[in-house]
Amino acid sequence: MTEINKITVLGSGIMGHGIAQISAKAGFEVTLRDVDTKFLDSAMSKIKWSLDKLVEKQKITQAESETIYSRIHPVVDLKQALSGADLLIEAVPEDMELKKKVYLDVDKHSDSKTIYASNTSTLPITEISSLTNRPNRFIGLHFFNPPQLMKLVEVIPGITTDQQIIKVGIDFVKRVGKEPVLCRKDVPGFIVNRIFIPLIHEAAYCLDRDGPSMTQLDSAVKFRLSFPMGIFELADYTGLDVIHKATSEMFSRDKKVIFPHPRIKELFDQGKYGKKSGSGFYSYSGEQYERVSLSEEDSKAYNPIKLLAVALNNAAWLITNKVCTLEDLEIALKLGMGLRNPLFRTGEQFGIKGVVDTLQDLHAKYGDFYKPDNFLLSLR
Repeated sequence: MTEINKITVLGSGIMGHGIAQISAKAGFEVTLRDVDTKFLDSAMSKIKWSLDKLVEKQKITQAESETIYSRIHPVVDLKQALSGADLLIEAVPEDMELKKKVYLDVDKHSDSKTIYASNTSTLPITEISSLTNRPNRFIGLHFFNPPQLMKLVEVIPGITTDQQIIKVGIDFVKRVGKEPVLCRKDVPGFIVNRIFIPLIHEAAYCLDRDGPSMTQLDSAVKFRLSFPMGIFELADYTGLDVIHKATSEMFSRDKKVIFPHPRIKELFDQGKYGKKSGSGFYSYSGEQYERVSLSEEDSKAYNPIKLLAVALNNAAWLITNKVCTLEDLEIALKLGMGLRNPLFRTGEQFGIKGVVDTLQDLHAKYGDFYKPDNFLLSLR
């Protein structure tokens, strides 16, 4: 079994510096690399702020904070950053051309022992690994935002990933205090985004077809489907730039995975990315995160069965195609999306027959995206 001691994280943005922090907290020596010292200075400042908060909340001591911080070494020079690394975690933006350039440079300088991992949320691991000189030592480790708080990490092997590397990846995730869920096939969207991203588009179609207000639909999602927040609220929180990019990548690789609604691209083109830009589906005024006003009363005004049906159908597809087990799917949705009730239990509460009937009606009206999956049909 490969021993992981030294980690290099490429990219010091929200995901990169978060992964660096949790790795250092777990006792690893971490090199955090970016192309300019200004990015690294900003990242180290954010790590310091996060550690100070943990001290303030008495989760760690001041001495522990200083030790964790001292384990993170910001570096601009790529060759220096890669020297001696046991595990490289790439967390650069979701752009295949950019990743191609990054891995071309990485291959020139990395040690032969270094395992490559990508934090991509949607790009195929097999496709990225093929850009490198070690596709058999390449794995996807999809941390969720923010890594300091979110427990889930999807572990995604490519077609040629060695079994030993999968074990190393799972072990590493456990060592940093996270919950690994194995995505057994390298499919667009993996597990959580395979369900979450299409759901945003379906919610936009529900506005068009059924005429509820956004807050009525979001209230129904939160209070009747047991989501942590409304689907439009969750989209704004995630970032519509992120969602648009994920949509494009997923749809380009599998037309059946998603039924894009033009509204998401329109918002993206207008620079309305959600909370981060001040407006998206909703408008926001201040720096502090604002919750949209949703209520149980409003939730009674809309039946969210179409949204539930699409979520269950995509979940069923994952099970039918042996991407994950039902148990792992529910763990992933609980930890990655914050579902308070298992998805299939919610389906049973609404009635699986009604869910299937809803999909069959949508299939007849709008096409094959809504065709009920065999696993779902078997539950009627």
